[in-house]
Amino acid sequence: MLQKVLIANRGEIAVRIMRTCREMGIATVAVYSELDRNALHVRLADEAFALGGQTASESYLNTEAILDVITRSGADAVHPGYGFFSENTDFARAITQRGVTFIGPPPEAIEIMGDKISSRLAAAKVGVEGVPGRSETLKNAAEVVAFGNDVGWPVAIKAAYGGGGRGMKVVHSPDDAPAALESAQREAQSYFGRAECYVERYLAQPRHIEMQVLADSHGSVLWLGERDCSSQRRHQKLIEESPAPNFPDHIRRAMGEAAVKVSRACGYVNAGTVEFLFQDGEFFFLEMNTRLQVEHPVTELVTGLDLVEWQLRIAAGEALDFTQDDIRSNGHAIEVRINAEDPSGGKFSPSPGTLTRFDQPSGPGVRLDAGYAAGDTVSQYYDNLIAKLVVWGADREKARRRMLRAIEETVIEGVATTLAADVVILSDEAFVHSTHSTNWVEGELDFSHLPSPAAPAVAVGDGVTRKEVIAEVNGRRVTVALWVPETSDEGPPRSFSTAAKPRREHHAGVVGSGSANVTVPMQGTIVKVNVEVGQTVEAGDTVVILEAMKMENSVNAEKSGVVMAINVAAGDSVSAGDTVVVVE
Repeated sequence: MLQKVLIANRGEIAVRIMRTCREMGIATVAVYSELDRNALHVRLADEAFALGGQTASESYLNTEAILDVITRSGADAVHPGYGFFSENTDFARAITQRGVTFIGPPPEAIEIMGDKISSRLAAAKVGVEGVPGRSETLKNAAEVVAFGNDVGWPVAIKAAYGGGGRGMKVVHSPDDAPAALESAQREAQSYFGRAECYVERYLAQPRHIEMQVLADSHGSVLWLGERDCSSQRRHQKLIEESPAPNFPDHIRRAMGEAAVKVSRACGYVNAGTVEFLFQDGEFFFLEMNTRLQVEHPVTELVTGLDLVEWQLRIAAGEALDFTQDDIRSNGHAIEVRINAEDPSGGKFSPSPGTLTRFDQPSGPGVRLDAGYAAGDTVSQYYDNLIAKLVVWGADREKARRRMLRAIEETVIEGVATTLAADVVILSDEAFVHSTHSTNWVEGELDFSHLPSPAAPAVAVGDGVTRKEVIAEVNGRRVTVALWVPETSDEGPPRSFSTAAKPRREHHAGVVGSGSANVTVPMQGTIVKVNVEVGQTVEAGDTVVILEAMKMENSVNAEKSGVVMAINVAAGDSVSAGDTVVVVE
């Protein structure tokens, strides 16, 4: 069995992995950036090592820093979680070449399936057809235009080395192709460390169904059941459930068998997910995520399996002790992602800040996987997932009602969250009757009357500053860094509540100010300025693009007029409320 596992990640997934390790008697090692020095995953680990830096590229995507911690800590295994390096072949090889166990598939499997283009080719070879597309990296926007003109618009540009909706852009016309490709490449580079993208046909009303697989190094490859992940915004999942409702059993079995074929085609070992789009009685291979999924808890609740435990046992060389016939799905599970986003008006804009209050739900059939506690700060530099709320019920309707009850018990103050939007989704007739698709949330649901936060989310520090002091440790004179309280004349940061209100209170008007000063709603980095001084703009035109929490956000003019001043340039950091452009 493994002795000490370094978790090359942060947030709720790092905490999730640590808990199973502790139950199995395995020591854990956390790594952290400067901003995460007091994070929950750091507090819970047996050991913790600083990576330095603030941004992901400076810390959690710093291969050399992580490899150095492996050596210093004596860890004999590395769990990558999801995101960051979880589907990076070079990182997996760097781990295994050191004689350290990588808790995931072999690097060769990541190479085939982590690259969405080669995964499409591998799936086709075993008779599992994908969504029609170009199985090669895009060189320029002209290739997107040519593909769209050939198969019809819209088309989807996707990151070749990632998933989770990051680096995905829907292109509706030839004129939109250059900007969409540029944006997709920026997001892919920022989140996955690689900018390559490809293009495929965009299905109009599909359901997103994925199959959880588990494979050991002794030849067993099993499918554990499916998850429906069709409730999405920005091509990223909000709500997931298992089993998929209104899903024919013969399709379920065929999809499970297809997932096993795809897994065997790349020599897969460990836990993975094969994703499909399902429309009009047909399913198409979408991609394989060569890692643990964010939504794995719903599979755990209906199967009774601890997927992280099996990841660790398989990585240690153990064989699965059950067969396909032993797998049963019991009851129904639903997961909602609690993201630091403001859903008012359907914007779902990032909302970094400090959690001044976090009342967690409880009761029968309720599970909360959180990466934060009250007092912790959700930074603009990382993914905005605060926690995952998961419930189990004897059937889907009981699970749905239990989720609504659990959401009402959840109180978060200091940042806006998606909880209010989750209630709208769960209460809509299309969800109740399982007639929704991946385009339903953004295309059909009305979030215009969700209340706006009482004050803008402001990312704040924890009131301390770094100071180097000289100390003696066991008689040896050393210089150490301490984090000590800083002095400030400023008052406490403003905060607001995103407690889940009773459903009858989820409707209130939001009125725009129509200001000449275009301000940014959250802390972030300017990645592009779209206007010039003297240019005429219309209300609603995008003036700058702001990156926050690994998402690009369009900042729009609130009134028509002429651009009189531009206060920022690409690469500038801005704070909530900063004026970036003046329109008169």
